[in-house]
Amino acid sequence: MEIKNPYLMFIGDVPDQLAAKTASGVAHWRPDWCLGQLRLEGCKADLGLPDMTVLEAAAAGVKTLIVGVTNQGGFFADSWVETMHLAIDNGMDIASGMHAKLDDVPGLSDKASAAGRQLFDVRHTSQTFDIGRGHKRSGMRLLTVGTDTSCGKMFTALTLEKEMRDRGMKAEFRATGQTGIFIAGNGVAIDAVVSDFISGSVEWLCPENDPDHWDLVEGQGSIFHAGYAGVTLGLIHGSQPDVLVVCHDPGRPHMRGTPAIPVRSLSEVIEATKEAARVTNPDVRCIGCAINTSKLSDVEAEAELQRARDETGLPAVDPVKHGVGVLVDAL
Repeated sequence: MEIKNPYLMFIGDVPDQLAAKTASGVAHWRPDWCLGQLRLEGCKADLGLPDMTVLEAAAAGVKTLIVGVTNQGGFFADSWVETMHLAIDNGMDIASGMHAKLDDVPGLSDKASAAGRQLFDVRHTSQTFDIGRGHKRSGMRLLTVGTDTSCGKMFTALTLEKEMRDRGMKAEFRATGQTGIFIAGNGVAIDAVVSDFISGSVEWLCPENDPDHWDLVEGQGSIFHAGYAGVTLGLIHGSQPDVLVVCHDPGRPHMRGTPAIPVRSLSEVIEATKEAARVTNPDVRCIGCAINTSKLSDVEAEAELQRARDETGLPAVDPVKHGVGVLVDAL
């Protein structure tokens, strides 16, 4: 698929900033593609982009309305439908990473077809995959894993890619979620793959390569999250990682969306993930921690990073504030 830019980022009426993480990620990594944001009444997120109506965006040359919302269940709210129809009426394509399909929005597919506009459901693919085989593949692979969902795995992998390419290394970001696909232009939305084929789809995504080439595989969920551990485990087995980087948001008492399950320690996550990864790569290692300290003061952030270093014996950095040079050094 070829999704045309520039974009208007639609974040609807989301209740918090994290619910707009898809739009936030695209705006951060592709700022030249994002001309504005469209927020409905009650929206509690802000991408730092100019607020635009559909009419203003069309006049500015926007080609695609991106549905940049992440909600549990992946559904289109009734309050969004008018905006979607208005986008088609004003010459825009629509791209979505939701579980629900744009074709399911009443009247939208017929209107788009009549207007010569395109609807992109990046989470859904006609590609077929084999089951995972676990055979050793040439090339090197790094997988970002998390203590919870939505804690910086994509940002860490993208920051690693930039640092490694700046050093002249062969490195490629492998997108496994809707945001990453909008950023990379390709990938597999792992959580929409039939469960038997998750590991096989990841083998397809990062096949054999040059011995010195690194695939930087975007992690999903957490091995300890009751809702997403199945996807996480398939990713671990299919990516056959040589190296892990564990990502953590220190402000969470429990797993996102599941108050009954506390967030496990960094060392517990590292050991459990390595044990799972040894199924397809007995030599897997964890080289460091990526800590999201955006909600902490400088003093609190440094204390948190030092706690991570003391607990794991590994380098710990905030990729956004400090870069990932020390993690690349560890490779």
